[in-house]
Amino acid sequence: MKATGIVKKILANYEGETPGVKGKLCQMLMHGKLGGTGKMIILPVDQGFEHGPARTFAPNPAGYDPHYHYQLAIDAGLNAFAAPLGMLEAGADTFAGQIPTILKANSANSLIPSEAPNDQAITASVDDALRLGCSAIGFTIYPGSSCAIDMFEEISAMREEAAAKGVATVIWSYPRGEALTKAGETGIDIAAYAAQIAALIGAHIIKIKLSTDHLELAEAKKVYEAQNIDIASQAARVKHCMDASFAGRRIVVFSGGASKGADSVYDDARAIRDGGGNGSIIGRNSFQRSRGDALSLLSDLVDIYKGKT
Repeated sequence: MKATGIVKKILANYEGETPGVKGKLCQMLMHGKLGGTGKMIILPVDQGFEHGPARTFAPNPAGYDPHYHYQLAIDAGLNAFAAPLGMLEAGADTFAGQIPTILKANSANSLIPSEAPNDQAITASVDDALRLGCSAIGFTIYPGSSCAIDMFEEISAMREEAAAKGVATVIWSYPRGEALTKAGETGIDIAAYAAQIAALIGAHIIKIKLSTDHLELAEAKKVYEAQNIDIASQAARVKHCMDASFAGRRIVVFSGGASKGADSVYDDARAIRDGGGNGSIIGRNSFQRSRGDALSLLSDLVDIYKGKT
């Protein structure tokens, strides 16, 4: 497999990394229908942990089976498949080498009391990722939570170990917690801040949510207005988040969010593409559809990221 010029340029941005980490990033960037383009679509299936099995899989009961998601990611020609330990273990042998995998190493759940601070439990290790042949570990942080400092320290230590063992790190940077209003969780100033934090911690791939034009922090709002930072469109907000990710020197993929119509998914992808983002990490909007509809939607997304539509 020869890396394209686009992929080589992306990898050159990771100047402090080992050949092992760059090799894993190259593996994901060169895999599937978007291989070599610098764009990515990743299938994440950790929602059963986060929301419970019925809320996650009942809309398409085939999804209760971990093999279904491996096969969907493979047949759709995606760049990678991300899931918690048990789900990856359930298909690791059958699908070995057929799709790059990302081990989601921490998780929350809906049974935690609502008054508890936003946090996640570490549920897997770097050695688990090595044992399963994973390209990367994945880890969620909650900027805005009183537990955020502990989460930053946890992923910093795990990232150091992963890099030493040649495994890349993907950080889900999801603003949430006591410091933020509900609107603030997706406000553009907070989204860009979340991307910057993940980049500074050392994420090789950053996962954030698409943002609104809401400005949460009074001091930040003054700067946005004084500097006339363009946040009017989704594409402009994507560009701003890319600027916050070391001027686009880090790979950034954007969450698909809750289930919605196909046209909304396509509009999001076009905004990500036009704003210079690297792609989508899209779970419920793919696997909660029937297999045929999911494959059709993912194929359309590939065409969008290739600039065909």
